Amino acid sequence: MKKIGVVVCGNSGLDYIDHPYDIRMIRSVLIMGDEEYTDFVDIKADEFYEKIKADSSLHPTTAQTATGVILETYEKLKADGYDEIIAITISSKLSGTYEGAILASNMVEGIKVTVFDSKSLAYAEAYMALESARMAKEGKDVPEIIDRLTAIRDNQGLLVSVDTLKYLVKNGRLSGASGFLGSMLKVKPMLHLSREGKVEPVEKIRTRQKALNRIVEKFSEEVYEDGMKVFVIHANAFDALDDVKQALKDKLQNIDTINDYPLTPVVGAHAGHGALAIGWIKK
Repeated sequence: MKKIGVVVCGNSGLDYIDHPYDIRMIRSVLIMGDEEYTDFVDIKADEFYEKIKADSSLHPTTAQTATGVILETYEKLKADGYDEIIAITISSKLSGTYEGAILASNMVEGIKVTVFDSKSLAYAEAYMALESARMAKEGKDVPEIIDRLTAIRDNQGLLVSVDTLKYLVKNGRLSGASGFLGSMLKVKPMLHLSREGKVEPVEKIRTRQKALNRIVEKFSEEVYEDGMKVFVIHANAFDALDDVKQALKDKLQNIDTINDYPLTPVVGAHAGHGALAIGWIKK
């Protein structure tokens, strides 16, 4: 039985989830002014969101993991006795991490690396890594694991409410926004993660509370199916988190538990303080 190693990028937020597996992390870099921070290592979610909330002049940007760092991660897994590697990345439409992981896979010698584009981010990506590690521990081979990851990728999504569009606009992460031009910084729109892994606008909404109510309504009425894994991810949106989770439970009375997870800083640099998303993974 081959020993399969799992790598995932920090955009997954896996750093914030306790788990029993040996999953290696490749982390992007957060840039604020003249300072650079390795995501989670040098700055964590709470500290980051307090910084940008306190100083509206901060315009954080990000840089993907250096190809050399990814290569070192692969080589370390090889040295640790792994025979193959599965590397899972944030959507290739949102970052160059996927291309970097591919490039590094062509540079490493003596071990096969399969790079998988999650077409997602945050918890859905983390879940893919956890499932990969679980299946590898059970003795499944790479094609079986990739089949499972593909099924997850094809059956997951996000509905997002952001408190401000300025970070998404400034950092070029908002696709199909022409209909929002002119008034985009004054609205609290509903966004979604498309099947191609792009962040796209869905509806214009004028107030934060209406936007939060609308993502609950749209998810409950148009998306939810029995058996779905439902979760909330957020950028320190503690003012709304409990209310959104309770509203979901009230509408979907057969759901007892809705877990919530923070957006790590390199994702939050694009979403901004107060962003909140309802996410799901179908059976």
